Amino acid sequence: MSKTSVASVTVMVSTYNWKEALALVLRSLAVQSRLPDEVIVADDGSREDTAELLRDVAKTFPVPLRHVWQPDEGFRKARILNRSIAAARGDYVIQLDGDMLAHPHFVADHLSLARPGRFLQGTRIRTTEAETARLLGGGTPRYGWFVDAYFRDDDDRRTYHFGRRHHTLRLPWLARIKTRSTGHPMGCNISLWRADLLRVNGYDERMHGYGSEDLEIDIRLRNAGLRRSQIKFAALTLHLEHRSVAPPDPSDPDLPNNRLLTASQEQHLVRSEFGVDAHLADFAQPPADLRTQAGQRE
Repeated sequence: MSKTSVASVTVMVSTYNWKEALALVLRSLAVQSRLPDEVIVADDGSREDTAELLRDVAKTFPVPLRHVWQPDEGFRKARILNRSIAAARGDYVIQLDGDMLAHPHFVADHLSLARPGRFLQGTRIRTTEAETARLLGGGTPRYGWFVDAYFRDDDDRRTYHFGRRHHTLRLPWLARIKTRSTGHPMGCNISLWRADLLRVNGYDERMHGYGSEDLEIDIRLRNAGLRRSQIKFAALTLHLEHRSVAPPDPSDPDLPNNRLLTASQEQHLVRSEFGVDAHLADFAQPPADLRTQAGQRE
């Protein structure tokens, strides 16, 4: 399959009150072999110290850095992602969670595999508590076979499972062969054409609280005729270990978000009526580039 040219790319980083992790994520994006054309921090109501961090980072950030914030009214990730999609100016969008450090070729890998009619699902390497502490303390990110990370065995327990370590390797030639329609949807590392996001009207904002917003939009994207392709051996990320805010059983069908998920499945929905179109007028002009504001203050 021939390579597709991407004119411009936006990286959206979702965050909430963990500025130390966000600083590492932004540092990893600032040294990409293919820099994004802009980075948007999708902020679900963080305290002022996150904004202070962004103003400081902007002083030396190599591309436009924008902050899209909403008041803290509980877990509203679907809404802040929609607002950031509305604000984005790239024709291709890469989503990354604010606790995920990107490999130096992360953006280049996503773009090398981008194709019309496809969206890409990346994976993550779950660093141990000790490795997370080392990274937060200023340690250099490490990838590859000997990374200090958790891998799951067949009993779904944290373990140093030997057989999964090959997924820590970056092998672009193999990534092109192995990219296929498999895997589990995860919004923490995904890339899509912005036009496709607008086609399905982004995320369903009725989803409040943790979970399933990424599963639900995955269904509607595929109902729209798009193919989900999972990336292996490329677009690597390190996930910083932290306490989960997930409910005891995220797959409980009686959870409100999962009821919406089931409805999208059963009704073969493509477009959400509670999506990104509500925010397009707010971002007729892009949010301010924090680098410009930093320069004005100096």
